[in-house]
Amino acid sequence: MRMYSDLAPWWPLLSAPSDYAEEAASFLAMMDLPAGERPTLLELGAGGGNLGSHLKAHVAATLSDLSPDMIAVSRRLNPGLEHIQGDMRTLRLDRLFDFVLIHDAIMYCTTEADVVAAVRTAAIHCRDGGTVIVAPDSVRESYEPETSWGGEDGQDGRALRYLEWSFDPDPTDDTADVVYAIVLREADGQMRTVLDRHVEGNFSERIFLSAFEAAGLEPRVVHDAWNRHVFVGRKR
Repeated sequence: MRMYSDLAPWWPLLSAPSDYAEEAASFLAMMDLPAGERPTLLELGAGGGNLGSHLKAHVAATLSDLSPDMIAVSRRLNPGLEHIQGDMRTLRLDRLFDFVLIHDAIMYCTTEADVVAAVRTAAIHCRDGGTVIVAPDSVRESYEPETSWGGEDGQDGRALRYLEWSFDPDPTDDTADVVYAIVLREADGQMRTVLDRHVEGNFSERIFLSAFEAAGLEPRVVHDAWNRHVFVGRKR
């Protein structure tokens, strides 16, 4: 996936940090932060740090991602935060946090075993009585193919526009495709196009709930403002 490797420096023009303010507020409401305290939070699959840029005013955040290129983007956006490279399925920090969050990066878990492993990682890093939040873009029950577009102009003269096409070529399996057609304009006016295909998991609500229960979490499903299924679990 070139979006998270050689195209990572373009990330802020594809996904602007300002677009994450409402989602951050939604997650903070689910955390029900204690007044006067600054709890700790680990975000697994934090990407370019867009969500963390809004959460860091309320929690002591540690951001982890598999891609070193995306971590470099996040460091520029969030220079004061701790960053750790690691796979959400296998990361072990030997530390506990009040909250552990997996946002849409959970979509890159393409087998049920991957989902179980990622949720287990979250639970292992959550203190007793703490909370794990997993927020997939969709579950099988709510999945719908769609087409969207966007992009930004950068202050450095660069610009990006993209077309995003989500579809499920085989409804009998547990994955779906997301294809991005991306047009990049350099500061000197040169332009090029990139086609980037992503394979994402498409699992039922039951799979997530079972993964939470197996990890020792008491799960509930929250339907957020975008009608997404957000899984919230308290560590037993």
